[in-house]
Amino acid sequence: MINYDKLIFEISEAGRKSYSLPALDVEEKQVDKLIDSKFLREDELDFPEVSENQIIRHYTNLSMKNYSVDQGFYPLGSCTMKYNPKINELTSRLDGFANIHPLQDESTVQGALRLMYELDKDLCEITGMNKMSLNQAAGAHGEYTGILTIKAYHEARNDNKRNIIIVPDSAHGTNPATAAMAGCEIREVKSDENGLVDLDSLRKAVGEDTCALMLTNPNTVGLFDRNIKEITAIVHEAGGLCYYDGANANAILGHAKPGDMGFDVIHLNLHKTFSTPHGGGGPGSGPIGVKEFLAEFLPKPTVEKDGDTYRLDFDREHSLGRIKDFQGHFLTLVRAYTYILSLGSNGLRDVADMAVLNANYIQKMLEDDYNRVAKGVCMHECLFAGLKDDNDGEIRTLDVAKRLMDKGFHPPTVYFPLIVQEALMIEPTESETKETLDEFIKAMKEIAEEARENPEVLKNAPLSTPVRRPDETLAARKPVLKYQG
Repeated sequence: MINYDKLIFEISEAGRKSYSLPALDVEEKQVDKLIDSKFLREDELDFPEVSENQIIRHYTNLSMKNYSVDQGFYPLGSCTMKYNPKINELTSRLDGFANIHPLQDESTVQGALRLMYELDKDLCEITGMNKMSLNQAAGAHGEYTGILTIKAYHEARNDNKRNIIIVPDSAHGTNPATAAMAGCEIREVKSDENGLVDLDSLRKAVGEDTCALMLTNPNTVGLFDRNIKEITAIVHEAGGLCYYDGANANAILGHAKPGDMGFDVIHLNLHKTFSTPHGGGGPGSGPIGVKEFLAEFLPKPTVEKDGDTYRLDFDREHSLGRIKDFQGHFLTLVRAYTYILSLGSNGLRDVADMAVLNANYIQKMLEDDYNRVAKGVCMHECLFAGLKDDNDGEIRTLDVAKRLMDKGFHPPTVYFPLIVQEALMIEPTESETKETLDEFIKAMKEIAEEARENPEVLKNAPLSTPVRRPDETLAARKPVLKYQG
């Protein structure tokens, strides 16, 4: 049998090629006359030499080893791995979007500019904001830009003592990282016994040095904080601003707006909430939205409309400047715009309804076998803290996740949020049918039974995957990033 696990360099044979170029029909010029010699390589590129069918088979077999949302259920909590409708791909491949250049004259790309202008308006309506910047590459990039916008606001008022970012102990890891990158210090507030922001802890944390609060609502425990207006009011009374981490926005579409909750800045993950491809390194998109009093600080350019003409506006005096080359990941904007138009306002509301319903169905069906964390109804994701009757801690959450791979499912998020021991967070999104959820629930119950009857199976799982249990710490600390023949 042919070994398709070999690296492409290992199947290379000198003289093979998978291309045929036409004869050069223009005058050949000496390369060294066009490019300074200091920029030229002295040795040949060490590319693998393979035939066309070899390279097709190699990458096809690699792709079959990957798991994707087109292939199966992808229940990563706090990641919103929803199905990407193929109409999004069709519109992103339209010639007027896919084959334009960012340096074209504005008169030749009016359709693209109109799309960005209207997407700005749509996202403002969805979130309760007044102006959006679409440039940011992804969610963490949006966070960073949002905090810089808040800092610019304080500095413009000569309020330079505000360097503290407040985050809950259940925050996404990007929140404190963003604060540190923006030159701020982090102050953590504790969660109460229900997993929500402890108001007394928050009151003690705010003061004249408060720059902003960074908060997700629903939070990472999967709960909507009903005290949200009191939370934002506490921060505002101290002179700080409120930043909304939009990672969990899928749960509130059409039902609640962060702007109405008291937030001043928000980022959205278009590659999550609005269905465009998520994972594999991109492309992402993390627009930020702001209330009117912060609009002058947004990155430039933004798209504005004069009569029937759309233009790029670079004339914002207090702007942060450019955050990303050109207009960010434009085709991701096209996909998100398509998603919004396809569903409409009622459809977006249905998205949130089904996402919450699916999460609560899983939570109810698994509560006899796994330890529920939240009381009552959850939002878009449900959170468990390991197995019930887990043989005195003999079976870890990691064992459950690894065994689930043998059952044909991608594992949920594990060990997050950090405030929950043996956390297992499941977000089904609205994309999945009841039949799919039932198959997943069945697999999870089978694993719980195995833990009771034959725990060694879980400890050795996965048993059916090409890679079983790598040393993940070593892989993170000492990654091998290039082929060594």
